[in-house]
Amino acid sequence: MAEADRDILLSKANGSTPSFDKLRTSPERSRGTLTMGTERPFDSFHSLRVVPSAVEGRSRSAKRYSALKYTLAILDTIYLLMLLLVFAGSGISKNLAQALLNFARNQYIILPLYLLIVSVIYYLLSLPLNLYSSYILEHKFCLSQQKIVDWFKDQIKAGIIYYVITVILIAAFYYILKHYIYTWWWVISLVWIFFSLILARLTPVVIIPLFFKYKKLSDDTLRERIMNLANRMKVNPAPARRGGVKILDVFEIDLSKKTLKANAAFVGIGKTKRVILADTLKDKYSYDEIEVILAHEFAHYKLKHLFKLILVNSLATIVAFYFIFKTSNYVLRLFSLSSLLDIAALPIIFLYLLIFGIVTQPFSNYISRNLERNADTLALKSTGLKEAFISMMEKLSNQNLSDRNPHPIIKFFFFDHPPTDERIATAKYLII
Repeated sequence: MAEADRDILLSKANGSTPSFDKLRTSPERSRGTLTMGTERPFDSFHSLRVVPSAVEGRSRSAKRYSALKYTLAILDTIYLLMLLLVFAGSGISKNLAQALLNFARNQYIILPLYLLIVSVIYYLLSLPLNLYSSYILEHKFCLSQQKIVDWFKDQIKAGIIYYVITVILIAAFYYILKHYIYTWWWVISLVWIFFSLILARLTPVVIIPLFFKYKKLSDDTLRERIMNLANRMKVNPAPARRGGVKILDVFEIDLSKKTLKANAAFVGIGKTKRVILADTLKDKYSYDEIEVILAHEFAHYKLKHLFKLILVNSLATIVAFYFIFKTSNYVLRLFSLSSLLDIAALPIIFLYLLIFGIVTQPFSNYISRNLERNADTLALKSTGLKEAFISMMEKLSNQNLSDRNPHPIIKFFFFDHPPTDERIATAKYLII
């Protein structure tokens, strides 16, 4: 699965409101945080230890890799904006809508066909950029060993999933737009928010298994430590006999088949809540390192960050649709369109959502960085594993080729986590 695909799926698993700006992936979106300890039955640190000259070389590679990712993300966004403008402004969208209307009078057939044709055209036009950014570049910097055939299979699966989700959401949009003429903007916002919660619940058990093999964590000692940590941080629900939900469990996935980067996550809602460890993390990091990263993930739950992010994303969704409601008549006239109900106007909706996502991304990143800092602080105070946290961040940065100290403008636009050097500095001076 492409890196953008993994990010979008994890955002669904964590309850983000569906929005097309998620397709513009930040180069630094990564949930993993790892540490260094000595309780492993083997010393994994030796496998990652390098001499200073190698560290400098890895640092230069990280800068080159990050610069390319930033450039590609910007080009991808500009390219999509241009395609949408050309598609809507040149009359292509109108002609396609009219041709489909002549072919089938039923709007419930026209919409899926329109979206299918547009999706295939967009995928083919963006394939060179997509292939380079998510496959060639990852192999060039030795961050992936995935075969091209498997990459295409993941692309097809992800494309089908996004197509189905898009059809559902856009069909709901047109139905509500038709039946709630003056209040559609808040009704559709509520529907999209509700749908995002359903996705958050289903993603760990339905979508993620389509791309990765799930299995319960085989390391009993590590599993026991994780469960004890969850109990200490009061993340585990009460036993079912006392009216609680089913106790959470710990799973590992074969992330190494797609990327050599490390990652971990605490995903799901209610009975689908679970800890996911990538094999690239489990096999190369110590127990202490894994414990502190999962303490970070549990801290998000403990501090109700998921709920806060859902509120922020929900507010953004409502504002976006209200803005469309108030301004769409003027914009439609620029493209010689009469109504949002016209399927030919669909690229205009996508333009709105894309531009709104670009404008709000820095503010969303700012909120996210603050939440991440709070999670780091609680994780460190809950575990006391300061040295493990610092060594984990060093190793993770090296393994994932992270930009440790980006320019403030890059940080403002691209980083939803504090940069590595900031997180290490915070840990060093934190009084536990």
